[in-house]
Amino acid sequence: MRRHSLCLCLTLAFSPALPAAAQAADATRKDVTRLEQGNRISENLPQVPAELIEQLNRYQNTRGASLAGWTREGCLLMSTRFAETAQAHRVCSPLGMREQLTFYPEPVSGLTPAPASAWRDGFVFAKDTGGDEFSQLYWFDADTRASTLLTDGKRTQNAGAVLSRDGGLMAYTSTARNGTDRDVWVRDTRAGTARPLVTAGGSWSAMDFSPDRKRLLVMQTVSINESYPGEVDVASGQLTRFPIEGGKAAFGGFRYAPDGQAVYFVSDEPFNGKPSEFRTLRYHAPASNTLRQLSGDIPWDVSGFTLADDGKHLAFVSNEDGIDQLHVLTVPGHRPVALPELPLGVIGGLSFSQDGKRLALTLNSATSPSDVHVIDLPGKQLTRWTRSEVGGLDASRFVAPTLIRFPSFDTVDGKPRTIPAFLYLPVKPAGGGKVPVIINIHGGPESQAVPGFSPNFQFLANELGVAVLAPNVRGSSGYGRTFLTLDNAELREDSVKDIGALLDWIALQPGLDASRVGVSGGSYGGYMVLASMMHYPERIRAGINVVGISHFGTFLKNTESYRRDLRRAEYGDERDPAMQAVFERISPLNQAHRITAPLFVAHGRNDPRVPYTEAEQIVKAVRGNGQPVWFLMFNDEGHGFRKKANSDFFGAASMQFWKEHLLAGGDQ
Repeated sequence: MRRHSLCLCLTLAFSPALPAAAQAADATRKDVTRLEQGNRISENLPQVPAELIEQLNRYQNTRGASLAGWTREGCLLMSTRFAETAQAHRVCSPLGMREQLTFYPEPVSGLTPAPASAWRDGFVFAKDTGGDEFSQLYWFDADTRASTLLTDGKRTQNAGAVLSRDGGLMAYTSTARNGTDRDVWVRDTRAGTARPLVTAGGSWSAMDFSPDRKRLLVMQTVSINESYPGEVDVASGQLTRFPIEGGKAAFGGFRYAPDGQAVYFVSDEPFNGKPSEFRTLRYHAPASNTLRQLSGDIPWDVSGFTLADDGKHLAFVSNEDGIDQLHVLTVPGHRPVALPELPLGVIGGLSFSQDGKRLALTLNSATSPSDVHVIDLPGKQLTRWTRSEVGGLDASRFVAPTLIRFPSFDTVDGKPRTIPAFLYLPVKPAGGGKVPVIINIHGGPESQAVPGFSPNFQFLANELGVAVLAPNVRGSSGYGRTFLTLDNAELREDSVKDIGALLDWIALQPGLDASRVGVSGGSYGGYMVLASMMHYPERIRAGINVVGISHFGTFLKNTESYRRDLRRAEYGDERDPAMQAVFERISPLNQAHRITAPLFVAHGRNDPRVPYTEAEQIVKAVRGNGQPVWFLMFNDEGHGFRKKANSDFFGAASMQFWKEHLLAGGDQ
């Protein structure tokens, strides 16, 4: 590694939320070794040994490909990374060359190809600066290969592009009007003019243009459990909200049927007067008063769907205990179509070819990175279009997880509630004895741990001999609306109790080492790391908190205004004195003296969701507790690390942290 210049930093910026006890501890701590190089700032990180970097290299050079859709000439548009960042590529034949189309230092996202019948050929994409999430929309022209800015280029967030079938209109979400509300805007792509279309306040998104482009389906999102669909007249801007059975429900996708007179949508509204625990795919034709539930026989959420341009097929994905299942129906008969067998894992990016005879999708499994495949529907044949690199590793050695369930502290129908988790077990334990464990907690909190490919999990299992447990604690999505709300507001620490129950389960497993358990997580998962270390200091050996919340009050005060109300719906409103008291009681910052195990905190300086001050204040508060605290910040990143060099550095430092503070002292 290159030699870095060092400077000593005695203190970090003062935080008014810092408890007095923590201030006293901070005042007596030893000097902090601070290193700054380029966009990277680190404190108390040791130099990572060259042999560990070499060992990690192949795992850090795995890559995947994610489908965006079909292009006019029958190629596939996709996102993949060949250098520092993910860029747009196209592939025109199975296992053909990936032709790179965009070349930016920042990653591009939100790739939206123009419909086959559009007046011009190309795609829309989004790009921000340094992870700040103030993304702008651009048009990539397939003929000239030039990119054109479509939005204002200012400190605004623009995303979710939806194109009309002729490509003449583009609807999208933007904060340009006041910086707080997410309005729906519409752009005339021929004239190059844009105007706000839905300005009702709150967070709105565009869903689908009617075939005649006169109407637009829109959705207002209040929380993951509460959203309100509607239809807007494109010419006048008149908004009509749809009635909701029961008054309040969650909705997913919303698309017009091919005739434009009916809609397909995903919802957990009551059906036929009966409550619905899961989000099902539905069809509604108002003129004939027809309402059908197309996935009612599947007791799991439908996570997404798409319609073929020729109007003859519909594809949807059900999330069944964290594993995706693909379904294809005929339209309008809604009869199931036989499909080839797919590997177990995660499915995304559904897109029908122009003639409707082929369905492209992204497949990802625990033992294989994301790759794009195509199903020939008449022939029931699956063809692989990309083969992503796995760094020269032997993929047959990759570890597939086992789905386990462990009992938690409360009961359901008189029996202990069980919490699902995916367990990755190494073939050869570290030191040859009992297996050390890392509990990896997902963010969201309304997200879900799924058996997707993780080079970090594979390195931990295959190279370090560490087991990984990825739990779906209460509040996770995918297990019904009741489970999703079990951690809301004042119930927040019930999800932390689930981690306590998982620690109990680990202690009962003869092959797992309950004396060597680490916790890791990002965003809300970072809060869970800090809270778990706070509540179970004697049972957790070390923890890594990435872009995590350390105090809900300061987090809600400092998060970007356009997302504050959405987070209040989940965590609680800090303006309410009762909720403020809960935040003071449960926030790790106020109990930092109880975090007595080694801690590694990493953050992006431009994070608009969880501001970097959440990291700085917990680092300052925990220092002085008698254990090491590592700190890492990238000035060119936001809510996570999207540039390869930064991600690689953090990954190497993380593995060194586990080697020093989780594996050391065990059976060697």
